Amino acid sequence: MRIAKITATTVTTAALALGIAACGSSEQPSTTSSPSAAASGPKFAGKTLSVWRLGDSNPAAAKYMEELNAEFKTQTGADVRLEWIPWPQVADKFAAAATGTGPDVTEIGNDQVPMWQSQDALEPITDIAREGDRSQIPQNLYGYETVDNEIYAVPWGAGARAVLYRKDWFEDLKIEIPKTWDELVAAAKKIQEEKGEGVDGFAFNGGSDANHLLAAFAWSEGGEYAVKEGDKWVGKVTEPGFAKGFETYTGLVQSGLSSKANLTLNTVDIRKRFANDKVAMYLTAAWDLSGIEEDSKGKLKGDKLAFFPLPSKTGEPAASFFGGNDIALWGGTQQAELGKEYIKLATSKTWADRYAKEGGLLPVYPDTLAAMNEDPAQGAFAQAFAKAKAFPADPNWTEADATKAVMQNAARAVIEGKKDAATALADANKELEEILNQ
Repeated sequence: MRIAKITATTVTTAALALGIAACGSSEQPSTTSSPSAAASGPKFAGKTLSVWRLGDSNPAAAKYMEELNAEFKTQTGADVRLEWIPWPQVADKFAAAATGTGPDVTEIGNDQVPMWQSQDALEPITDIAREGDRSQIPQNLYGYETVDNEIYAVPWGAGARAVLYRKDWFEDLKIEIPKTWDELVAAAKKIQEEKGEGVDGFAFNGGSDANHLLAAFAWSEGGEYAVKEGDKWVGKVTEPGFAKGFETYTGLVQSGLSSKANLTLNTVDIRKRFANDKVAMYLTAAWDLSGIEEDSKGKLKGDKLAFFPLPSKTGEPAASFFGGNDIALWGGTQQAELGKEYIKLATSKTWADRYAKEGGLLPVYPDTLAAMNEDPAQGAFAQAFAKAKAFPADPNWTEADATKAVMQNAARAVIEGKKDAATALADANKELEEILNQ
């Protein structure tokens, strides 16, 4: 097996980006295998399948898995040995499993699929990925999961980002929810005028997850980071669409909507400033709400906060990063056929819809997603997810995004006046190609 050095920080960051770290009880429920089964029973009677879920369990997740596994036994006769892997342990567990004994089936972050596929840690499941109910899952949701025309995971639940804003400030200042980018800028400036120096009207994210914000602007202008041409990645950040989005991104600081002192802050840092009345709006997801309540010592709760879709300059919701949770067959499993039966059941419309709804995620089935557009809590995310896109599906993307911070450095160079935008993007394009084509 080829093993990459994968750090716990990398996997934990991915978990936060995808919104799949669960809250609540630390109990780890499991169903134990039955030692015997009737010979005349279902095909896999007496077998036990090992399944990993990522994060900590909670009552809703535990109930879902109990009922899913009970249905699986009814259909196949097989038991399930379920293990919950806390996020701080995921990297080590996956790395160890890639060289030894792993599960048969595992939950996995969608943007982690190319990396682990490159380590031979996942088995292709192309034969079941688009059959049955799964034929309804939009093809664009298989971007990370498809490598060299083989599919290695099935989307299970999705995540997107929207603008979290101070609803109480908007109401006090009689500001309407922005529908266009110009309206958002006007709202941000009005809040800054009223709330005083040191408040970011719309926070610039230049930290470890900066590309979630930059991508929204760039994708909405028709830009791309890089595309695969033959067997080679070709950088596209110098092209007009991406350059326009990059200009909007750096313009947050250059226009004064966000302070130049906060160039390196990521979403967690911004969240803390938001909780301390220093940010009016920023791009994030619902998992920040509990952290804000804690950071503000209970002063900022749900009734003072709300979300709306990030508007593009055309007035339509901006494209969002497609975060999500997949389910995959682990490489080297001795129970591939049984594992595929589990994946088929879990990703059927009934069970996948439940997985998303009960887990606070977005459903991957279009009709269920569309029904959420008017939902007060999830509507903004559903609208953003309708245009969701993925970063380059390459195992080296993490290096470009987080380790080398290629685009963050380019933006910082422009904002600090060290390079003009054209030069910064040309340099970034070259570096991006070098990393992705390693």
